[in-house]
Amino acid sequence: MVGFTISRLGAGGIDWRYARRGDGPTVLLLHTLRTQADYFAALVRHLDGYDLIVPDLPGHGESSAPRLEYSASFFRDAVAAFIDKLGLSQVVVVGESIGAVVGLSLAAASNPSVVGVVALNPYDYGVRGGIRRSSVLANIVFTAILVPGIGSVVARAAPPPLLWLIMQGGVEDSANLTNDFVSTLFKSGLRRGHARAFRSLCLEWRSWVDARESYGGIEVPIWLGYSEADWSRPTERQANRDLMPTATYVDLGAAGHFSCLEVPAVVAATVRDAVRAAA
Repeated sequence: MVGFTISRLGAGGIDWRYARRGDGPTVLLLHTLRTQADYFAALVRHLDGYDLIVPDLPGHGESSAPRLEYSASFFRDAVAAFIDKLGLSQVVVVGESIGAVVGLSLAAASNPSVVGVVALNPYDYGVRGGIRRSSVLANIVFTAILVPGIGSVVARAAPPPLLWLIMQGGVEDSANLTNDFVSTLFKSGLRRGHARAFRSLCLEWRSWVDARESYGGIEVPIWLGYSEADWSRPTERQANRDLMPTATYVDLGAAGHFSCLEVPAVVAATVRDAVRAAA
């Protein structure tokens, strides 16, 4: 990403790759399932005046993929270790999809460094994972990933055209899903251990749903945003609003699950509001 310094850091048993840029209030960006830090390339063009930190989550991008269970609590604890190792404080966490669940889980655990969370299209719903709702193809592929034996084969990086078709189910306008971005994801998926890690994340689908049980204990300010065409259903969105009645609800507008690819200016405005409130 333009203007960012790329670094590596060991924390929580993970060799992290992360990007950092700027000065000011600290904003930590946590990406979706099966993407990486580059996911936020469009968003960060709208965010100046902040200390922006954008890691590849474990088993994604160029971060390492140790052999363990990739549950929601693992990601929460791993990111907490990352924050602690960098010595961060007064952090506004901005997450989409699983990144949103991680941010909310950190707040629910009363992480002392987290002062606010922007949760975009949190991935905390659906039997065996909500991505199956995105398309017939995704339903077939992600169901197959869970099957013993063939699941490990299916989880290995799909060829770019197939990966593009699966990712297309998360956007309203396919022009927002570039071939270069998908090629980057494909190459990252070939890294050692990444297919195994991604399959484990899929197998741990129930942990992402169960994470919702902790939301009621959140005390820091929350901005809860949903796109019009997110995979979540109205009842699931309302359930989260009921669990977090003091959260500021944000309509992200005409976009799919990957809102940061489609409406980065809308997301950036929400981030700026959250940072101002946290300050």
